[in-house]
Amino acid sequence: MRTLFHPQSGKVEVFGRSREAELRSFLELPHGIPDESTFFRVFTRVNPKELSSCLYEWLIEARESTGKHINIDGKTIRGSGNGEKPAVHVVSAWVGDEEIVLGQLAVDEKSNEITAIPKLLDLLDIKGATITIDAMGCQTAIAEKIAGKGATYVLAVKDNQPNLNESITDYFEGLEQGAIRDIPEDIWIAEEETGHGRTEKREVRTVTDLDWLPEKEKWKGLQTIIQYRSFRTIHGEMTQTDRYYISNTDMSAEEFYRCIREHWSIENKLHWSLDVIFGEDAAHVTKDHGPENLNIMRKMAQTEGLMSLLRAAPSPRPEIKRKFSGPKKRFAAAMNPDYMLTVLFHGK
Repeated sequence: MRTLFHPQSGKVEVFGRSREAELRSFLELPHGIPDESTFFRVFTRVNPKELSSCLYEWLIEARESTGKHINIDGKTIRGSGNGEKPAVHVVSAWVGDEEIVLGQLAVDEKSNEITAIPKLLDLLDIKGATITIDAMGCQTAIAEKIAGKGATYVLAVKDNQPNLNESITDYFEGLEQGAIRDIPEDIWIAEEETGHGRTEKREVRTVTDLDWLPEKEKWKGLQTIIQYRSFRTIHGEMTQTDRYYISNTDMSAEEFYRCIREHWSIENKLHWSLDVIFGEDAAHVTKDHGPENLNIMRKMAQTEGLMSLLRAAPSPRPEIKRKFSGPKKRFAAAMNPDYMLTVLFHGK
């Protein structure tokens, strides 16, 4: 009696046996569809870098030009750890506009993001791009790496850079209290948003005259400090949150606002989808490269990797003179094997 290795492996086998005739149209399959134990061994042994590279090359024909706003953030795959092995933490480079992961690196612990981010940046062509990273990545070496590759950084500042954080916080507080007479370079106040029982208001202030900042010379090309303030009212109770950022460019306050909001799409779209739709944290795969390879395939399935193929695919009903949405094309591909092959191979 065979042992059940993992639900994902079993599902791949079931799909393969259900669609064997279509798969044989472009695969030799001399020994038929492998069983789930074989798929499991493949998932655990394939080199993640090679898998990611192959999938990227496959998708690139249907992709539009790469976006210029790259968010870098990490996520722990909680089900990948056990009593002897820490959970895998994956640092991803995400383009929110296109909803696609450009690259990723796996590390053993969240604290290792600091060393992983420069290595990930070395894998990417970021010239002319804007790179946003949360406070973990607010390091002088990372700022220097980004600026040195001809890109713009927008880095969140928190207590892991205590002196810089204190200087920026004191400056903006001084502006409010009138102790500093300088007027911020630019101010942007976003429209009030209401929904889900709450009201939110956001405003951004930027300052580019930084001669007063003791830490200025430590940060490669530093030009602007940013205050991102949000007011949230729930059931009549209002809370205020101030966040601070540094950047080596002097964009307008409105541009910084949109850039910072866009960064959170990596949490709201990528990480949320991996957990809620794909149940990644509940998937207990701990062996070898299994956690990272499954993470790569989940990302390709739920992000713009799939959507770019669907967008480029012709209509499943060409006789109907109307546009079909991505979800409808996806449903058509699930129901019609011929159309699925049209989507996967760019209509060829």
